[in-house]
Amino acid sequence: MRLTLRQLQVFVAIADHGSTTAAGQAIALSQSASSAALQELEAHFGTPLFDRIGRRLVLNGHGRALLEPARTLLANAADLERHLAAGGTPGQGAPLRLVLAASTTIGNYLLPARIAALLRQTPQAEVDLRIDNSAGVVAAVQRLDVDAGLIEGPCHERGLQVTPWQQDPLVIVAAADAPARWSLDELRAARWLLREPGSGTREAVEQALLPHLHGFAQTLQLGNTEAIKQAAIAGLGVACLSRHAVEEPLALGRLQVLDTPLPALQRTLWLVRHPGKHWLPGLQALLGDATLPPRIGNPNGSCER
Repeated sequence: MRLTLRQLQVFVAIADHGSTTAAGQAIALSQSASSAALQELEAHFGTPLFDRIGRRLVLNGHGRALLEPARTLLANAADLERHLAAGGTPGQGAPLRLVLAASTTIGNYLLPARIAALLRQTPQAEVDLRIDNSAGVVAAVQRLDVDAGLIEGPCHERGLQVTPWQQDPLVIVAAADAPARWSLDELRAARWLLREPGSGTREAVEQALLPHLHGFAQTLQLGNTEAIKQAAIAGLGVACLSRHAVEEPLALGRLQVLDTPLPALQRTLWLVRHPGKHWLPGLQALLGDATLPPRIGNPNGSCER
């Protein structure tokens, strides 16, 4: 019996979803067909790949060793399929189709202009942009669902390639009718408008501010940057946001950048890639020279827990 892509697809789906039933639903396959594919795969390798714990299937050591190679093989097969479906032939330049994931500030405020410039230069190009928080972007890169990810905070997963993309200036903002000058004591006592845990913006804000403020007396947690902007405009508190995200309300006079004793704040935006994912044409054209792939094993180019 030969190994098949369908068997590997079922294996990865079970690893992700924990049962043959859920895996079948995820890949449009019946539970019995998923079970049969798993049995064939385990027979092929001559060993179980999962531990059966109640109704759940949990990867054992053999399964964990197979998971990343299986993901890589499936991703490369999908790349080839979309290449050929778009009219390309093996060995020739493929029509440009990129699948990216980006955290919210990058996806909403930085990438649209870059995508527009790319489409003016290459009208036949296609870009699928998926927006999530930084943790979700990293998870999509790990699953090989996307060609690359862009995040606003540090990456905490092993085995991924991480390259600095660009610097992002941060500003402290409040409603237009708030006092213009704030002392450190006033900032410590303020209500801070923050993103949810797992957001790159939240982590970057904490890294930038906590060494100076040593904590927040009050916080209000909001699920996205737009909600934080509107809350700040309404006078609900102060926020630390990307300058790119607040250009419009600043220009309209609905927000103001506060004068504080804090030093100039900025954060690094990061490109995250899976080492098993092919470097597709067009990524450098879209994202710039900083996207050249780092060598695996470079301590500055891989995620650490």
